[in-house]
Amino acid sequence: MAEKKEKAEKTEEIKDLKDIKKAVEKKAKAEKAEVALEKASEVAVKIEAEAAAKREPKKDKFGRSYATGKRKDAVARVWIKAGKGSINVNGKDIEKYFPRPVLRMIINQPFVVTNRVGEFDVVCTVTGGGLSGQAGALRHGISKCLDLFEPDLHATLKKAGFLTRDSRVVERKKYGKRKARRSFQFSKR
Repeated sequence: MAEKKEKAEKTEEIKDLKDIKKAVEKKAKAEKAEVALEKASEVAVKIEAEAAAKREPKKDKFGRSYATGKRKDAVARVWIKAGKGSINVNGKDIEKYFPRPVLRMIINQPFVVTNRVGEFDVVCTVTGGGLSGQAGALRHGISKCLDLFEPDLHATLKKAGFLTRDSRVVERKKYGKRKARRSFQFSKR
C-alpha cells in the first residue's frame, strides 16, 4: 500500500512538473510573439514616416493642384491654390450653384476636418448627375487635391473617408420589371 501511495505521489509530482514546463513554454511563446508584434509595429511606423517624407506636393507652375472627383454620374474637375477661401463652380459662386446649405456643408467637409477653412481658393467644373451627386464629386475632388497639395493631410483625409470614391450608383432596370426591382402591378381579375 505504501508503495502505491509513493508511486501515486511521484506521478502527481511528474504531472505537476509537466504542467509547469508547459506553462513556462506558453509564457515564452507569448513573450516572443509580443516582441515580434512590437518590432512589426515599429517597422510599420518607420515605413509610414518614410512614405510621408518621400511624398512631395504636386503643384503646377501656377501653384495649383489638380484632381478629379466622382460620385454617381457626376464628375468634378478641381483645382485648388492658396487663397482666401472662395469656391467657384462652373463660373458661379458656391451659394448660387448649390443653394441648399447641406450641399455646401458636404463640400466644405475636407477643409473643416483638416482645419484649413478659408485657406484655399477652389475652381472647379462639374458635369453629370444631380446636385447631390455633384456635391459628393466636388468633396472627393477637393480631398484628393488637398492630399496632393499637402501630403501631410493624407492620414486625416483617409481616416475621414474622403479619399475613397463612393462607388454606389443607380441599379440598372431589368427586363420584366417596372424599375430595377419593382414588379408590374398584379391584377387578380
